[in-house]
Amino acid sequence: MISINVETVAVPEAIIRELKNRGIDAESLIVELLVRVLNLDPKTTAQAHLELAMRYLEEGRGLVNKDPVQASEKLYKAAEESVKAAASCLSLDVLRQVEDKGRWTVAELDKAARGISNKVGDWFLAAWDTAWVLHVWGFHEAKLSSESVKAREPYVARLFEEVKKLCQAP
Repeated sequence: MISINVETVAVPEAIIRELKNRGIDAESLIVELLVRVLNLDPKTTAQAHLELAMRYLEEGRGLVNKDPVQASEKLYKAAEESVKAAASCLSLDVLRQVEDKGRWTVAELDKAARGISNKVGDWFLAAWDTAWVLHVWGFHEAKLSSESVKAREPYVARLFEEVKKLCQAP
């Protein structure tokens, strides 16, 4: 993956403030915009999300003992990007709603996770719910210890690995 350094791409401060005020992740938004503008096929879109998911998973694992708050968010982002990849691979209907809104929201992520779960098994929704615990209680509320985050990491890892297999299938 090639990373674009924030210092390399100048984004006006007014836009940065607006993104923060609206709780929008700039990186995810940029990826979604590029997917749409470039009219990428589902396989390429899924690969882009899987690359991000792998990076977040690795970063989260590396932070568990040092910073459980940031580890929680990185692991959640790995699950989020995995859900987006699977939705693309499976051509779920929720993608139309994402396109209409111009970005993923919690509602679309939940709908996608339920749709994927219907196709691959209940474990998927349970893993997604585990990632949501990391996002809310580990990141936003900063209530989870390193041990609590470590206990949840295998669920996120499985979610990522299974989506990777799903998206590689012919």
